[in-house]
Amino acid sequence: MPTTRFSKEGLRKLGAELGFHIEGEELEAIDSVIADLAAGFDFVKAMPEVSKASVPPRSHHVPATEDNPNGAWVCQTTLRERDEGLLEGRTVAVKDNIAVAGLPMEGGTSFLKGYVPEEDATVVRRVLDEGATILGKAACEYLSLSAGSHTAAGGFVRNPHDASRTAGGSSSGCGALVASGDVDLAIGGDQGGSIRFPASFCGIVGMKPTHGLVPYTGILSIDAHLDHTGPMTATVADNALLLQVLAGPDGVDTRQQGVPEGGYRLDEREGVAGLRVGVVTEGFPEDTDPGVEARVKEAAELLTQNGAEVEVISIPEHLWIGAVGVPLLLLGGFEVVRGGGFATHANMPVLSGLPEAFARWPDHADTMPVNVKAMLLGGALFDNVEGRGLYAKALRLRSAAMATYDRAMENLDAIVMPTTPVTAPKLPSQDADFFELYAAGGGGIGNTMQFDVTGHPALSVPCGSVDGLPVGCMLIGRYWDESTLYRLGAAIEAG
Repeated sequence: MPTTRFSKEGLRKLGAELGFHIEGEELEAIDSVIADLAAGFDFVKAMPEVSKASVPPRSHHVPATEDNPNGAWVCQTTLRERDEGLLEGRTVAVKDNIAVAGLPMEGGTSFLKGYVPEEDATVVRRVLDEGATILGKAACEYLSLSAGSHTAAGGFVRNPHDASRTAGGSSSGCGALVASGDVDLAIGGDQGGSIRFPASFCGIVGMKPTHGLVPYTGILSIDAHLDHTGPMTATVADNALLLQVLAGPDGVDTRQQGVPEGGYRLDEREGVAGLRVGVVTEGFPEDTDPGVEARVKEAAELLTQNGAEVEVISIPEHLWIGAVGVPLLLLGGFEVVRGGGFATHANMPVLSGLPEAFARWPDHADTMPVNVKAMLLGGALFDNVEGRGLYAKALRLRSAAMATYDRAMENLDAIVMPTTPVTAPKLPSQDADFFELYAAGGGGIGNTMQFDVTGHPALSVPCGSVDGLPVGCMLIGRYWDESTLYRLGAAIEAG
């Protein structure tokens, strides 16, 4: 069937909407040109699909409620392709915005239900090639747009430490599954804190690597300038091991520029003696829970006791840098939804069938979570000349923000602050109003978005608890220097 054509009247009306007032001979001429251009679409439509890598059939099932007490699984499987490798004997959960061929990929939404990719994301291929066993897809928040764990179409994800509290989002299922011991390792995603929130709230280790270090090929995007994927694990050593497997160019992801060779496996014999660390004053805002502040400062003191040189520093710009991400998040996210599930500016291949699956979103708009409605509506409202100009300005400010932290770390190996200023909040009530639901999706983000904007590596490590709930200490380092963060994290972990 030929590509859909407009009638001449349809062309005239569409032209008027775009500011083109075409009539008479000009309309006839443009109609002829459009027919020639449509032939190119018809040619592409008639071509056979490019063949995909052959993947054997993969079975999966949706676990019963009693077998999924925290609501953390979307589906379960057992995928293992090798019996040896760096991840031999290790079990893995994969966030449900990451393509695993033959398994559903819903991205926490209702409108992607039934979509099954035909290809593995690069990170999935890498863990399978190293002997890991993938046990299933972990729940994620609706379009990965929540810091809470109550927006996924499949229902609430509950914190294993207290079922009445959030597990953090958007990699909510990953955090809960690692914390409960259901899997050894998980692969999450982070565009504003979505690896580090669950790590902090669930008491596990979460690394948002340097932007571009881990390939994003085959993963649902929000904005290519913010997109990160990385490891979530129970221990620092496991986190370093998984990053070693995940990291490095894949020859496809255009975000990966200047990526160095790996070498992230932790050598705890190195210790932290002589490392220089700055505790950032602005990382402890007024709403920081006193217990959280105390645990993080105790972690910094622990580094001192282990031979690190720790000082208090000020980075005033830290208070506003996170806001630079708002135009990127809103306009980038709106472009992805409107544009068929991919960011056109990322220059990346698109999963087969994804645009067609994304086209269903308007039929599900009324049932979207309130925070998703607000963010998409915000993106639509600001999708104008001024808004796009501010997007471009945000990218220029992003460069300035990157330089700000680089200057702060000229004489430091890392900086330190709380991952989240509070422990895991309560999940919203069943009869929550708009404002309670919206607030539950955005809590605790004051320290995380900054490093999605700048792309610096950021590691959340458990550093104790307050009233039985975990506290996360965040270590931020120089570009490509995840290894130093692991050394510092291991010292905190050892206590």
